[in-house]
Amino acid sequence: MKIERIGLLKFAGKDVTVVGPDLQVGQKAPEFSVHASDWSLFKGLKDTAGKVRVIGSLPSLNTSVCDRETRRFNQEAAGLGEDVAILMLSTDLPFTLKSWCGAAGIDKVITLSDHQKVDFGKKYGVLIKETRILRRAIFVVDRGGVVTYAAYMPSLGDEPQYEAVLQAARAALKG
Repeated sequence: MKIERIGLLKFAGKDVTVVGPDLQVGQKAPEFSVHASDWSLFKGLKDTAGKVRVIGSLPSLNTSVCDRETRRFNQEAAGLGEDVAILMLSTDLPFTLKSWCGAAGIDKVITLSDHQKVDFGKKYGVLIKETRILRRAIFVVDRGGVVTYAAYMPSLGDEPQYEAVLQAARAALKG
């Protein structure tokens, strides 16, 4: 069953259609398949099994807010340790991810492309149908695959509440 919702978000001043359901805290996170910057297939939960995951949904790394958000999580990653995987997803092509990360010095965050099948976008309720980009959202998924934090930004230009996300990740590490 395909879920489409209008009126949640505007793009260029017009209402757009968001595909997929919003995830709720306490539900099992859906597995998703995307591509890494080398075009290899990446299974979001399987390939990070045993770790707490911070999963960010971005419109494009080539925008100022997405750039800032990804750099901030890259800096915070060191303080979270090896048991936390930070995944940042967009519909940017893998070539773009690779070149952007190289230029920005991103080495702790895993950037992933949902360009080909928008599997993540549909399952996590972040695909904007008209533009085929992802809306900004952030999730924390514990080691058991359960969503412990979910926030959908009301506007594409809004940044997440970093401290709340980091606190949720630290709590999931202890849980």
